[in-house]
Amino acid sequence: MASSQSSSVLSGVPPAAGPEQSQETPVPQLDTLISHLVAAKRSLSSISHVWRANEIVTAARSALEQSVVVSARTGFLRRGLNNQLRLLYNVRTEVEEISVRGRSEFSDVLKSLDAADVRLRKTLDLLRETIVQASFRPEGEEPKSLHDFVDERVLEELNATLKRSIDRTNAAQGELDVSNSAFDEELRSIKEALGNYRAATKLASSRSPSSSSTSSVSNSSLPSMSSIPSMLHSLEMHAQEMANLLESLVRHFDLCVTAVKHTEGGGAAAQSITGDMHTGVSASGRVGPNIEEEINANLNAPLDPLSNSEYQEMVNVLIKDSAEAEDVVVEIQDRIRDMESVLENILAQRDTSLSVYHATTDVFQHLSSLASTRLPGYIAQAHNFTRVWSEEHDRISEGLANLSALYSLYDGFLDAYDGLLLEVSRRRHVRQRVEKVLRETRHKLDQLYEEDVSARETFRVEQGDFLPSDIWPGIGREPMRVEFRRISGGNLKGASEQNPDQEEAVAGEPKEGSHNIQPPEENTDVGEVIPDLPRQVVEQAFARLKSRAKNVP
Repeated sequence: MASSQSSSVLSGVPPAAGPEQSQETPVPQLDTLISHLVAAKRSLSSISHVWRANEIVTAARSALEQSVVVSARTGFLRRGLNNQLRLLYNVRTEVEEISVRGRSEFSDVLKSLDAADVRLRKTLDLLRETIVQASFRPEGEEPKSLHDFVDERVLEELNATLKRSIDRTNAAQGELDVSNSAFDEELRSIKEALGNYRAATKLASSRSPSSSSTSSVSNSSLPSMSSIPSMLHSLEMHAQEMANLLESLVRHFDLCVTAVKHTEGGGAAAQSITGDMHTGVSASGRVGPNIEEEINANLNAPLDPLSNSEYQEMVNVLIKDSAEAEDVVVEIQDRIRDMESVLENILAQRDTSLSVYHATTDVFQHLSSLASTRLPGYIAQAHNFTRVWSEEHDRISEGLANLSALYSLYDGFLDAYDGLLLEVSRRRHVRQRVEKVLRETRHKLDQLYEEDVSARETFRVEQGDFLPSDIWPGIGREPMRVEFRRISGGNLKGASEQNPDQEEAVAGEPKEGSHNIQPPEENTDVGEVIPDLPRQVVEQAFARLKSRAKNVP
């Protein structure tokens, strides 16, 4: 029933009763009045609800204060979380890009090194397979390949340098990978904290009619605080109304006590029924510790004399109020249930605010701990890898250029050796042409010599007796002789001297009185030895040079 109705019914003010009412309402028996007194006493047990109402108001006020403080703190932390998270993920992206870019560049360099090494190894294998012609080497020497003339210490030193650079780069890459893995663990931990935060904000959003569900850190995720003050005001109104209702029940109880006492034989009964009263309410309607004294004072107060009409009026009010007392108790119970429900909502919103606050502080603590202790190390590791890779990239590039230079040198060695075979063949051919010219010239000189000797002898026979011997001393001399002399060649311009032989070798010196010149073929090796290479060797060298020329881009 409505509180206004209950208050008017249990106001304790006797209504104006006419003579008809006093005549129509019979005076109840003592047992009836005692039953009303017992019921009134029982209704006073609602005092516990009033006490509870006071506790609820206090708890709600405390929850509101706590929610306001927590919400303010959460808002302060929340404003910086988005920027911090965005900055953190940007840092992780940059670090990962450094790792990926460095790994890609390192992989490309290693591929280039492998390709250069494969080319160089193939060339070295060809040098090992190419046996130097025995005619080029001293007699009795063990067969040698072109590889025997290569000093591989340069290649070994170069490979050692490249290996150190690769190992150092791999170590720096490994350290960066470990650092990035630890960074990812930090991010996973933060994601878990963010998951808890989102769960808390989602719960807050579901409980707050003004909020919408969202997975980001935003103001709309927090429970609305605007509804809590109105809830608190509702609780205070309920508590005040319950106090007023309880006060009317106390007045009804006092009226029942008075009626019983004014009824013959009711004094002892009233004393026995009210003797165990321990709690109550003050006259102001507020719950207080001195109510027992007030009730006891009312119970022990001397009775004022009443006329029959006044007694009848009091009884009439008592009976009317007794019919409404149960409704007042029910209303108090309904109100306390409403207050309990409202308090539950307020506490739930407070707990939600605390949950969001704790989730926010958890994320903030993760970020703060990471930023102040471990994040600088992750960034420094990325810078260290960049520095190491920059240094080693230059060394590896230089080594790659040296590998290419060695490849060009060794490949040129192969070409030069094939060219040497062709050059020897060419020189051999030129030597043969020279010998042919010498043979033809020697034959013509011999003919001219014999013709000259024959002509001189004929002249001497025919004219010699007529000429004095001293007219020309040379008239009786033989014609001049021509001899071939082989002189070893010196070094070409720009070529280093290797066992120079400047001795002149005389070939074809005639015996005394002989007109024949010694054949030059017998001393053709004086000063220069030109190996006689098999034709097949020369043809193979020419084919190799031709094939390489086609493969040159």
